[in-house]
Amino acid sequence: MYLVVIGWMYVVLMMSAAEASSSNGTVLGALVTFLLYGVGPVILVVYLMGAPARNKAIKKREAEARASHRAAAGLNADQAGVSAVEPDAGSHAAGGSEAIASDASIAPVGKKP
Repeated sequence: MYLVVIGWMYVVLMMSAAEASSSNGTVLGALVTFLLYGVGPVILVVYLMGAPARNKAIKKREAEARASHRAAAGLNADQAGVSAVEPDAGSHAAGGSEAIASDASIAPVGKKP
């Protein structure tokens, strides 16, 4: 990737030199050419191409933080994914009428106990 950046900056430098040395060109025009054709786009491309590496570094830092938090809490790697509360494996909504029907002290809606 950096080879393309170096090549593009060379082309832009030559464009700027041609602008500055031509009879109709100015040094200010050469500077504007260098900034708008060279530095601006190169900064943008390098930033966009570096996004995957930045995301990977962020995920690595988050994983290390999670591991240190688990180590501070006294959990092993085996216990880290295991929850103390088992998930509801039934096909019904959690806290549905089955939970109410099993508790005799709670009357159904509209019924007296």
